[in-house]
Amino acid sequence: MFISLWDFFYGHFFRFWMKWLLRQMTGKCELQRIFDTYVGAQRTHRIENSLMYSKNKVLQKATLVVQSEVDKCIEDIMREKNINPEKDVSFKICMKACLLQISGYRQLYLDVESVRKKPYDSDNLQHEKLLLKQNTLMDTDNSMLWNLLMPTKKLKARISKQWADIGFQGDDPKTDFRGMGILGLINLVYFSENYTREAHQILSRSNHPKLGYSYAIVGINLTEMAYSLLKSEALKFHLYNLVPGVPTMEHFHQFYCYLVYEFDKFWFEEKPESIMYFNIYREKFHEKIKGLLLDYNVSLTLKI
Repeated sequence: MFISLWDFFYGHFFRFWMKWLLRQMTGKCELQRIFDTYVGAQRTHRIENSLMYSKNKVLQKATLVVQSEVDKCIEDIMREKNINPEKDVSFKICMKACLLQISGYRQLYLDVESVRKKPYDSDNLQHEKLLLKQNTLMDTDNSMLWNLLMPTKKLKARISKQWADIGFQGDDPKTDFRGMGILGLINLVYFSENYTREAHQILSRSNHPKLGYSYAIVGINLTEMAYSLLKSEALKFHLYNLVPGVPTMEHFHQFYCYLVYEFDKFWFEEKPESIMYFNIYREKFHEKIKGLLLDYNVSLTLKI
């Protein structure tokens, strides 16, 4: 109750007078003071909050600006806040970097969500090519994912019990992509393509007689984790530190790869009694990652 009252009075009264007093003392608006004081994700985060909680409509709308309108938006902000570009030559550069990160994060979520909403459709040739992409140097019955993970073992049919060898539940992998749609498959293929050696190692470890788990199913589950962290805005500090401009799908895929690699280490360090405890340890891992993402200086990248 006390915190709610403080937030109300601070947002509606104290913040305005504090900003006014500091401007009189420094000759600079809050945005300029943030640029003078902070760097990295903390800078972008504070700029975003300053714009969001401003009573000025121009500043409020800046958090929703599209990338093509960023330059015009900055001009509008400078005009509203009476910022002289000759006296503060770095303001445009700093503000542009922040707005590109802010708008880029929002666009990245929309891009990821768009892919996630697409269910795997066996009648869609693009989807089938992604799962069954043919390699002209190998048997055309082999899927891309199978080629990457089981290069010395032939897949006998499109629908086969062999899919269980790489951690799918059913004879047809498409049935396991329901929750995350085509995004789950794209992430599995991305990790296998870009970190093939590590994918082989983790697949091998996932077949451990006591601590084993379903490689592909867990991979899809970790796609859901990466998606939920992006949606909840928990990835902002990570991406603001990692990407000086606009974050892309590539950065989302890379974060997924980090989760796959780190979860495998976590699972074997924890040594669960059985796979029946997966949800408990999955949540424990989730909480660990969320804790790391609270650090202003966080940058979670796969280091091999």
